[in-house]
Amino acid sequence: MLVCLHFFFFFEIYLFLCVLKELRIKSVSHNFFSIYDFPKLITVKKTLVSKMNEILKGMESFFGRGRFEIKPFADSICCYIGCFGNVGVIETDEGLILFDLAIRQFGRYVFNAVRNFSDKPVKYIIYSHGHFDHAFGYASIIEEIKEKGWEMPQVIGHENILDRFEKYRILDKYHIWLNKQQFASIGLKKQKEPVSAHETLDPTIILTGNDNSYSFQLGRYNFEVYHDKGETDDSLWMFFPEKKVIFAGDLVMNPGFPNVGNPNKVQRYPKHWALAMEKMLERDAEYILPGHGQLIEGKKNVKDALSIRAEAMHFVHDEVVKRMNEGKWFEQIYHEMLEIYPDKFKNHEFLKPTYGCYRFAIHATYRLYHGWYNTGNPTDLFPAKSEDIAKEFLKINDAKKYLNHAKNLYENGKLQLALHILDIIIKGCNLIEKDVLLETYALKANIFKRQAKEEPSFIAKNSYLNGAKELKELVKKLKREIR
Repeated sequence: MLVCLHFFFFFEIYLFLCVLKELRIKSVSHNFFSIYDFPKLITVKKTLVSKMNEILKGMESFFGRGRFEIKPFADSICCYIGCFGNVGVIETDEGLILFDLAIRQFGRYVFNAVRNFSDKPVKYIIYSHGHFDHAFGYASIIEEIKEKGWEMPQVIGHENILDRFEKYRILDKYHIWLNKQQFASIGLKKQKEPVSAHETLDPTIILTGNDNSYSFQLGRYNFEVYHDKGETDDSLWMFFPEKKVIFAGDLVMNPGFPNVGNPNKVQRYPKHWALAMEKMLERDAEYILPGHGQLIEGKKNVKDALSIRAEAMHFVHDEVVKRMNEGKWFEQIYHEMLEIYPDKFKNHEFLKPTYGCYRFAIHATYRLYHGWYNTGNPTDLFPAKSEDIAKEFLKINDAKKYLNHAKNLYENGKLQLALHILDIIIKGCNLIEKDVLLETYALKANIFKRQAKEEPSFIAKNSYLNGAKELKELVKKLKREIR
């Protein structure tokens, strides 16, 4: 027991050191395994410890657990490294295979975990896709290779990953801003540059659009890499037949609903996702190493995790398409889809809406086939400014009456309707009515906080919390002006 307590103490201290490094705090060494670092830990201020706790707490809400995990499995040939994005390691007689590299901030942790598992050189790196939490934690690995004069590993990726990296470079400031919003609750908003694609480790073996699979051998083992769209158009997954292991990337997030329809990101692919799950089912695997969350073990759990996701993705895709073929517009489709969501999906252990969710998936399917004009009302084709519309409403009734109506809606539990009424005041109200505006900001912020508390999706929760924080700043500014 004492050994376990020491392990978790030093492990969390290591994560803390990772945070210090990202916060540009240079006074504490990053070498976790050196005993000479431990005395320095005693002098670390409580305010900095609270920063680590904030990030761990945020990650717990995302993953359903607060600590990372390192777990050998499949006769200790494989190792699961639980991280912001999971990493899989396979040891062969000739060297190691790494499936994904995690986020840059935890690259050193991943490297140390790999070296704690095996001292063999890395021969292959496979990218499940090019998101920042799966393909950027390579620095320590490459540094070791150069220091020891080892041969550089082969890096396997789909051709679309190169387009992704270039897109990230073109939109670098946008992606820094966007990811700070989406991951605000785990501390990224306070980092200067949480993500960057100006330096990348590009693939050396590239699957093209016509090459949906790639096979290779290392040591005594065979490996099969497949391309299937799902969360991204560059996604790969790998099967290790001798040990019956699937390395799924973000095609499986355990225990979450597939991350299809993320409101902050580009198009995802629900039907392709379902087909990928069915292809995985054919492998009769005994383990799934997911892109996020805990290792899935046992044939029954593997089958359940894949089959329910396939069924859910087929359902949302086919039901949306059915209604599109009936000539329905998005609003009608969306609310009809909410009404018919089966209980077996709502309550399933492998479909928890902790990150992606069913509501997002409805958007994803519709957007896959439809343009931006989605109401069927020509008024919305080239709309007036929302501020101008709001000002016209306030000519009919004054802001105070709208506020009282919003309060009534709020008291009756109609939070979303209350928000729409409050927006009329915020967008159209004259700054002369500062008292009304101040009360409006406060009520809207309160609604966002309440929605965030009740919202299971990490993505939606952060959107509400970001909105509440912005309103809080507006309240402070307005109070200063009133004084």
